[in-house]
Amino acid sequence: MVVGAVGDIVDAHIHIFSPEVVRGRAAYLNRDYWFEQLYVNSRSRLVTGEDLISSMDAAGIAAALLCGFPWRNLDLCREHNNYMGEVAAKSNGRLAWLAIVPPQGGAAPAQEAERCFKLGASGIGECNADAQGFSLTDSSSCALVVEVCIAWDRPLMLHASEPVGHVYPGKGRATPDRLLSFLMAFPRLRVVLAHWGGGLPFYELMPEVAAATCNVVYDTAATTYLYQSRIFRHGVDVIGPDRILFGSDFPVLCQDRLLGKVRSSGLTGFELNKVLSANARRVYGWPLPISEPTL
Repeated sequence: MVVGAVGDIVDAHIHIFSPEVVRGRAAYLNRDYWFEQLYVNSRSRLVTGEDLISSMDAAGIAAALLCGFPWRNLDLCREHNNYMGEVAAKSNGRLAWLAIVPPQGGAAPAQEAERCFKLGASGIGECNADAQGFSLTDSSSCALVVEVCIAWDRPLMLHASEPVGHVYPGKGRATPDRLLSFLMAFPRLRVVLAHWGGGLPFYELMPEVAAATCNVVYDTAATTYLYQSRIFRHGVDVIGPDRILFGSDFPVLCQDRLLGKVRSSGLTGFELNKVLSANARRVYGWPLPISEPTL
């Protein structure tokens, strides 16, 4: 099998939690405001690494990227990083992971980012300005963490939100104008913008925006919760097939259902291979799975 081959499907945006968090949800509601907003409703699913592998097998997904939850507290970030690193290490190449830090915290988060890169983290994220209390328009607030990412040539994933449309828990205010300010402050940083960048790809029809986003790729997390399925065709037509990463946001969306939407979206086989596999493996730089996981 080669990178991008049919069947090598990569889900580049999922969230898992340790069994302690899943079983002890109520205790964590009091420890983090954003966690409370998203998970106070018991119907909002929390899943472990084992749950993820079961979903991947059912959907025919070869590999997935574990994204951190945007805890504001560094100790909670460190606990989550340790769990994701352990799960990825046991997956025999099926799972990669992004470390999570509160990027505005100065030296300590930068040191945690470097610790995680040494452990094999593929980047940092999903950072969230509203959840973690940092500014997308103040370049100094995240500078130390950004410097570590640049030095290690690792991408930073940012939560993004639409300036219009329906309101939902966790939407926030990371809108294209604010994201663009962040991108312009750190032109050497490789950035992944989640959730189609809140619509930023379509502003790339403006030459100055296209110039500022040359190091940016977009993932498709939670697509059908936000957009009509034809966004896949329109997205490729605007920014090309090399800068879109299939991501489900599992367990917010079912992996198999969203995968079916992508496959029926009118993309060519060449475009599908890029979006569903090759782009994520290039951006995050991890090899093909070699055997069954032993979680």
